[in-house]
Amino acid sequence: MPDLAHLQQMSARLAPVKLKYDESSLSPGDRQALAKLVEAARVLNFTFMDQLWSGGRAWYTSLAGATDPLGQARAHYFWLNKGPWSDLDGHTAFLPGVPEHKPLGANFYPEDMKREEFESWAKTLPAPEREQAEGFFTVIRRDAAHHLTIVPYSKAYAADLTKAAGLLREAAALTGNASLKQYLTLRAAAFLSNDYYASDLAWMDLDAPLDITIGPYETYNDELFGYKAGFEAYITIRDSRETDRLKMFSDHLQEIENNLPIDAKYRNPKLGASAPIRVVNEVYAAGDGAHGVRTAAFNLPNDERVVNQKGSKRVMLKNVQEAKFEVNLTPIAARVLPAAAKEDLSFDYFFTHILAHELSHGIGPHQIQVAGRNTTPRQELKELYSAIEEAKADVTGLFMLQYMFDHGLAHPPAAEHQLYTTFLASAFRSLRFGLTEAHGKGMALQLNYLTEKGGFVGRPDGTFAVDFTKIKGAVRDLTHDLLMLEAQGDYAGAKRMLDTLGVIRPPMQHAIDRLTDIPVDIDPTNEAK
Repeated sequence: MPDLAHLQQMSARLAPVKLKYDESSLSPGDRQALAKLVEAARVLNFTFMDQLWSGGRAWYTSLAGATDPLGQARAHYFWLNKGPWSDLDGHTAFLPGVPEHKPLGANFYPEDMKREEFESWAKTLPAPEREQAEGFFTVIRRDAAHHLTIVPYSKAYAADLTKAAGLLREAAALTGNASLKQYLTLRAAAFLSNDYYASDLAWMDLDAPLDITIGPYETYNDELFGYKAGFEAYITIRDSRETDRLKMFSDHLQEIENNLPIDAKYRNPKLGASAPIRVVNEVYAAGDGAHGVRTAAFNLPNDERVVNQKGSKRVMLKNVQEAKFEVNLTPIAARVLPAAAKEDLSFDYFFTHILAHELSHGIGPHQIQVAGRNTTPRQELKELYSAIEEAKADVTGLFMLQYMFDHGLAHPPAAEHQLYTTFLASAFRSLRFGLTEAHGKGMALQLNYLTEKGGFVGRPDGTFAVDFTKIKGAVRDLTHDLLMLEAQGDYAGAKRMLDTLGVIRPPMQHAIDRLTDIPVDIDPTNEAK
């Protein structure tokens, strides 16, 4: 187990930053609502601890009262990870007396349950029950006879969700914005009914200075199947000027879909009706949104019913991205790029590619057929889906921006140098998240593929450069390959690709080894306990 000095070094990889945001655009009612929403978000920190590990809440409570330096350091690092395993070290334990590694199924399934037991059991269930068993909003437990059984989140986390729902209703009563009032009211009801559909639709229609995302969404922590959603919250304030500036991207989304480098039969001829983009500044994040490496943007919801009806919404956390660019990416670029390339490092293209990444989650195959069954890439690729989907969103984002360059839709072609150079430097930022994290593993896959194709080149001095004669073709090829894995629900092909390319090869490792004194990510001090 790490001693005090080692634990302090581990914590220092997440650099404390004060996120900047401006409340001046908020009405007096919204400012009062903001305090209630932050309070509701705080509740979900502990709900998420329960989801990550059955002992999480009790352990944190015992650590939080520590008065000795080691105990306090353990409590701080536990809070940064929302559990006893270090996200940046392959989910290995940093506390004595806990499991050595995070269970693949977290606390969504019984710890003694094997994949085969769940799959055999699920096949015996009537279709509606099987849908619940494999759905986002249930946990799997054992009954008195040791049989697997389904428990809805509304029952499993009743105390927390009742408290959070009450705070959401109080915030709804304080705001004067009709769409925010509607969303908060429906989301409060969803916490108690376990039916999130209506509130997800209301979230898609949310148009308010106080921009809120709260509930169970991402499935990264279910590494067994990728089925179960973790509770999270993002309490943010909209940046209206930046939001308006980026609207043109969503206006061209169908055109990008129509020109994806796959057979037309796999493209979606009619994307969901809306693809809103919101640029926001984060006030407070919680739960699955506030552990380990911090989210810079997100694309939600994940419920395919909502995506098919309404599309999906992309939320860009601008102040988080600014902090990452300054604290992490700029010093990394100074070491991994050749001197001549450093002038092409660009916050604008760091920001714009993250936007393109989030937009790309919403395009490509979503409803597919495998052996005559209607299904989804998520269901077919199971625990491999997150890494494949993150890689797909990254590289399809590059394809999207290149398409817009080539067709005069955005920025002059000279900006290609800034886009690909900034992406290359940022690849090393993502690799430092580790291969147990979907973004890190997906980035290793991309960097190896694009290097094999000659788009990126390792140099004798240990730096990496872009070959601008080959990068566009390499990006197109990788976009095709990843989209086809999803279009065909090809689990075996996805596994093959991740096994061979989702690894850190020696030149990459040597570059990473030169970055050990640079923080890996940020720790927003706004979000203290």
